[in-house]
This record gives sequence, structure tokens and C-alpha cells, in this order.
Amino acid sequence: MSGKELFTKRYSELGWKYRPVELKQAIRINTMNTAETDIVKRLEARGIELEQIPFAPHGYWVRKSPFSVGATTEYLLGYYSIQEAAAQLPATLFTDLNDKVVLDACAAPGGKTVQLADLMHNTGVIIALDVDKRRLTALSNHLERCHISNTIVYSIDARQASGLSIKFDRILLDVPCSGNFATDIEWFKRRTIEDVQRNAAVQREILAEAVKALKDEGEIVYSTCSLEPEENELNIDWATKHLDLQTEPLDCYGEPAPAKVFGKQLGSQIKNCRRIWPGSTQGFFVCKLKKRGN
Repeated sequence: MSGKELFTKRYSELGWKYRPVELKQAIRINTMNTAETDIVKRLEARGIELEQIPFAPHGYWVRKSPFSVGATTEYLLGYYSIQEAAAQLPATLFTDLNDKVVLDACAAPGGKTVQLADLMHNTGVIIALDVDKRRLTALSNHLERCHISNTIVYSIDARQASGLSIKFDRILLDVPCSGNFATDIEWFKRRTIEDVQRNAAVQREILAEAVKALKDEGEIVYSTCSLEPEENELNIDWATKHLDLQTEPLDCYGEPAPAKVFGKQLGSQIKNCRRIWPGSTQGFFVCKLKKRGN
């Protein structure tokens, strides 16, 4: 069985029939830098056709543009970020962010870091981590362009986050993952189940480390752009059983994650997670976690 046949068969078993998708480019307005209505009018005056994303505050699909939306004066001034629609969800799921101490554990290239700062109105502090020095340069440039002043960037592996000796109110784990075919036309040729299993193991290490750095009343948002349950439902099922975590109900785009995966019945906590199959957006998975009993 080829890679594509193998993976699409798995998706079918999870309740989704494979179909090719064509993603729409998306942007998100940085509202601390500009009034949303003003920037939308300015972009439309330049001939850029926008469509508001119903599930993403301040997010817009780019229906048509006569030039790259990354080449406008407004973009260079930090008035908006180019950010895939589903990727705009995780940062919005925290209960409250103003004046909080926040960890963005796998931050580069920085789209979600900027979004967190925007939601925080540049209050509190964000500690942004990544291990790839080239991606850290992109992260730093993104923060500077968007006038972010509450963020400190470290070249640290997320699996060593507790070494900072900081307890965080909020932790974003947009963990390194296997990705999905919607964003990579060669994906089925590149990926194997062994890749997925290796990534899932690293993600569990990151989850375990994040719990050490989380305040008792804190929140973790876990997300991937993977469709593979080893990196999503199975990891969260493991976390709720071994890390004293519980999932929180979500009211957001997506469908409830399957509680039965390839014949294995998962815990009742999984129903609170959200799975997004490729279509209007790339594939995505998101979950909100707190320490049990809090």
C-alpha cells in the first residue's frame, strides 16, 4: 500500500473521505496597531478583495489581489499578518491574556506570537522559544515589524522549558508536527507512519515539560496542523491519563474529536477537543487543558 493509500485509508476510518483542497490565503489584522475597518478599506482601495473569516476574529480570506499581500506598505508597517485561517484559532482560546505571563513554547516563525501580543495589547510578558536559529531570525523580524514590545525570545528547546524557572499563566503548545497534505503537494511522498510516531513522542515530551512550568490555575492550548491521531487525540488521551490534566470544553470552529480511534476507545475527555479536516482551511487539531481539579 502506497503512502497516499495508507493515509487516506486512515482518514476514512476516522470518518473523513479524502479530497484534494485548494487553500485560500488569509490575513489577520493587528488591531493594536490599526483600526480594523480602516485597514480593510485601505486594502480594498488597492484592489484587494477580502472576505471575513466567520470563526476567526479580525481574520480575512484574500479572495483576490493584484499583487502579493506581503508587499504592501500596510504589511510592512505591521498592520496585518499573513496567517492561515485555522492557525488563527489557538491563541483565541485562552480565557484571558491581559497582564499574563505567557509561554509560546514552539514560537517561530512568529505568527501566533504576534497574535498573542495583539490579544494582550502588549501587556504582561511572552517568553517565546524555538531551537532553529534561522526561524528565530524570522520570529524576531516579525515581532519588530508588528511593534511587539512584551516578548522575550530564547533559543531553547521546548523540552527544557522548566529550566527557565518561571511559572506561566498560559502556555501555547503549537507543537512541531507532521503537517498535512493541504499545505504540501508532496506530503504523501514524504511522510511515513514512523515519522508520525517520532513526532508524537517529541510532542509528549513537550507536553510533560509544559506541565512542570504551568501555574496551578494556568491553561495550556495544544495544537497541531497534523491529521494523524497519534499526534492529536492519542497524545491528549495520554496526557489526561498520565499528566494530571483535564480538557476544557471549546466553543470554536471544528468538529468534536473522535473518541474511538482505529478500534481503540479513548477517554471521555477527548470529546472536548476539536478536529478540523482540510477544506476552507488546512487540517488542524486544537485542545485546551488545565491541571485536574482546577
